[in-house]
Amino acid sequence: MERLYQLNQVDDELLNVSATEDDRLIPKVQLAMWDFGQCDSKKCTGRKLARFRLLKELRVTHGFGGIVLSPTGTQCVSREDYPLIQRKGLAVVDCSWARLDDVPFAKLRCVAPRLLPWLVAANPINYGRPCQLSCVEALSAALIICGDKETAEILLGKFKWGHAFLSLNRELLKEYSKCENSSEIIAVQNSWLSQQTKPKDTVSDLQEGEGGSLRSEDDDEGGSDSDESDDGLPPLEKNFNHLNMEDESEEEEDEEEIDKD
Repeated sequence: MERLYQLNQVDDELLNVSATEDDRLIPKVQLAMWDFGQCDSKKCTGRKLARFRLLKELRVTHGFGGIVLSPTGTQCVSREDYPLIQRKGLAVVDCSWARLDDVPFAKLRCVAPRLLPWLVAANPINYGRPCQLSCVEALSAALIICGDKETAEILLGKFKWGHAFLSLNRELLKEYSKCENSSEIIAVQNSWLSQQTKPKDTVSDLQEGEGGSLRSEDDDEGGSDSDESDDGLPPLEKNFNHLNMEDESEEEEDEEEIDKD
């Protein structure tokens, strides 16, 4: 009887340890994404996070009351935004810089759009390119800047190359995370860029350097398949944002054919 009691104690301890480890893998804040299907869904880091249930996909008609990483922002995300992120969450607009005109930004109801400062991508498609961040990189960067490195590491930990993003941007992220507001972050960004040898596609002002707020790892749709595409995860669900945009495109093509006739 005593032996059985001891075994039960061990089982309870193992369950408690397992529960504790699971708790550590749950983001502290609500994460969300508007996905407009401008890339290969199998390579989309945001959709992978959604399949891990770390992120919620939003329809165009869904509003979001938290911080949204979007090119429509007029200031950088900073520590002063974290209280709102804790209450309402953090979202990203998943689209390509090359197809901004196709995104119905006016329909996205967000109260606090924000930009990201200058950072370097580590995703396999755009490795080493400034401001060409994927969804997971954009979300993680914003969280680190706001002081929530733990949640950022949970997200990046789902990708083999995730640690590389932290390595490439370690110094910058450290400096950004010390800033209390957008103005201080811009000052750090511009100071950093002024000390660097600028490559051709590097820009030094915030408006041109906001690429981190959009994911673009899949702009090259004809690229090679990613190692991350086969994870044994549940099948991808239909994305209603994609369907709506495809329907609109087909309607426009039909109208053009009618006009020609």
